[in-house]
Amino acid sequence: MQEKYFPQFFTATIHEWIHLLNEDMLKDIIINSIRFLVKEKRVTIYCFVIMNNHLHIIWRIRNPYKLSDVQRDFLKFTAQKIKFYLIDNKKTEMLDKLEVNHVDRKFRIWQPDSLSVDLWTKEVFLQKLDYIHNNPVKAGLCSLPEAYKYSSARFYELNTNEWDFLTHYEE
Repeated sequence: MQEKYFPQFFTATIHEWIHLLNEDMLKDIIINSIRFLVKEKRVTIYCFVIMNNHLHIIWRIRNPYKLSDVQRDFLKFTAQKIKFYLIDNKKTEMLDKLEVNHVDRKFRIWQPDSLSVDLWTKEVFLQKLDYIHNNPVKAGLCSLPEAYKYSSARFYELNTNEWDFLTHYEE
């Protein structure tokens, strides 16, 4: 059965661009959620980067799942896990920055306007893959894409598979 979705460039940003994801433990929450989505065959992950205040992923939503459901579940689950981590570890300063006191929530982790763009051609796909891998270099976090830990750059540049959920785009 042919997949109904094209690969997509997905971006999610932390509320007000706060540098929330500085700790590896918080990045690992996202990694474990991605791993779960792949294990449950909801997505195929081609590449990713987790920055201090946002993330980028190229993924393909798999049948029979809906794009909107997968994105919603991913953002909701990671938000809850991050919130509980901050509460359990008494990160009150960070919680104060994320406080919104809306009718339906006290804290906002992700901005509500996540971006999802279909990648119709290989050329655009590779442009986004390159953009994702160079994001930490552009931000001054490393000098080479493959030097940044929370990225799929080493998978492509050095042919190492530290992340058991990645699929090469040519597969």
